[in-house]
Amino acid sequence: MGFSNQKTGTGRRTLLTGAFSLAAAAMMTMPAFAIEQDIVILHTNDIHCGIEDNIGYTGLAWYTRQMEAQTPYVTLVDAGDAIQGAPVGTLSEGEYIIQIMNQAGYDFAIPGNHEYDYGMEQFLSLYGQLECGYYSCNFVNVPSNTTVFKPYKIINYDDVQVAYVGVTTPESFTKSTPAYFQDAQGRYIYGFSEDPTGETLYSQVQASVDAARAEGADYVVLVAHLGMDGVTERWSSRSVVANTTGIDVVIDGHSHQVYTETLPNENGQMIPVAQTGTKFANIGKITITPSGEITTELLNNLTLEDGTPAADADMDALISSIESQYAESLQTVLGRSEVTLTDTNPETGLRAVRSSETNLGDFCADAYRYMMGAEIGIMNGGGIRSTLEAGDITYEDALTVYPFGNMICMASVSGAQIRDALEMGARMYPEETGGFIQVSGMTYTIDSSIPSSVQLDEQGNFAGVSGARRVTDVTVNGEPLDDSRMYTVASHNYWLKSGGDGMSMFQGCEILKDDTMVDVDTITSYISEYLGGVVGQEYANPAGQGRITIR
Repeated sequence: MGFSNQKTGTGRRTLLTGAFSLAAAAMMTMPAFAIEQDIVILHTNDIHCGIEDNIGYTGLAWYTRQMEAQTPYVTLVDAGDAIQGAPVGTLSEGEYIIQIMNQAGYDFAIPGNHEYDYGMEQFLSLYGQLECGYYSCNFVNVPSNTTVFKPYKIINYDDVQVAYVGVTTPESFTKSTPAYFQDAQGRYIYGFSEDPTGETLYSQVQASVDAARAEGADYVVLVAHLGMDGVTERWSSRSVVANTTGIDVVIDGHSHQVYTETLPNENGQMIPVAQTGTKFANIGKITITPSGEITTELLNNLTLEDGTPAADADMDALISSIESQYAESLQTVLGRSEVTLTDTNPETGLRAVRSSETNLGDFCADAYRYMMGAEIGIMNGGGIRSTLEAGDITYEDALTVYPFGNMICMASVSGAQIRDALEMGARMYPEETGGFIQVSGMTYTIDSSIPSSVQLDEQGNFAGVSGARRVTDVTVNGEPLDDSRMYTVASHNYWLKSGGDGMSMFQGCEILKDDTMVDVDTITSYISEYLGGVVGQEYANPAGQGRITIR
């Protein structure tokens, strides 16, 4: 679309109900260049396979065509984490989403950490299938430090050139699967310009910005999967902006936040930054006017004059075709639940499973423990992606909870390793973290008054504890945890074999049962074999069964 002069659309007026609640929160004026109409940059982030959630791809495609009917200068950008998060992604290993993105007409996209979740070979295949390709200035080959993809793309709008520079969070090492970035000997062959200070990342971004400027870019848009809050601070969008110059506006992702604000760069200039939330909560819109003014907006609730949601017919047809290919199998009933099993705090809407015990966390950890016959079951909060409502539980429901396709394992793990894992999982409390540990067969307490003393290596993996521990009173089946004893632990390959979420303490542990079943099958088997087909009142309390105490 960046090069297109095509004007299409229905001609029907759009009513943007609530669309400008966060509009123009960030505004910046740049020197004017020789264009007669606005440059419009539409952007998405962290869709996570929410193809029909909120605005959805049909609404996005419709609004894009509306903008194309108003100005020839329209560009569509994605800031990562599009292809994973629901059955439509899991069942096709991302390929259905790539088809939808191609239909939408994206001009520029970057990989988020979850683009790697189907393995490097599949990701590189998806890169070849995505018509606009992926860009990232800091996804590099090690040790040559050459970028795997092009770091930026310059789009010409007649006499004005805008560079789009991609940057991917170094948290990808632990937020995806570390083994995907390693060779058969466990050596890292891919990197993200990571180091303990953040300086390598800042330098890599700055070099790409400078190169784009030298090539003639009048504006530079940083398309970032970095995030603001609840992420590694040195790799946040806040820190990258503060340590660079030459960026005019930032499209952000990764932390699932909704904002349009400004941040100071290295020279003290205020740079607009915008993020749309997740699953199409909003569409982002950046406008560069002929006078050089830059505004950021977040649009939502796109409706037609008659109040119906705006939708693009061609996109709707494609999504319907894709859904028909797997719809029947998804509706298979696996069992039923008398209670709602939740991953969220109903009062705040936050992902409670990432910072506290929930009944769904208990249920998932129990399923692991019982199906493996282990003493302990552990589950990462970040691996639980959706609530299970009371009523029938279908295969689609189970896949929505477990979209990653992890394999269940059992390992022999020392008490000391378990203690380290709990400390790693609690290090970010009260902030959300995907590594927060839901447990079965054990209990533990987090003393939130004690600052975390967990030490990490350059890739964000656990490297040790340097001070007082905030996790105390750990018990296994009613007995105090014995650091020297070996326990049987059920979890998934993401933790026990690949060190996901930085759980490097499990590396090298003896695997007693290897890749026994796919995680989603534990739901089916646990309900049928241990619960008599019904999830009962034992899971009635949304806050769980008192396995995790926080004080």
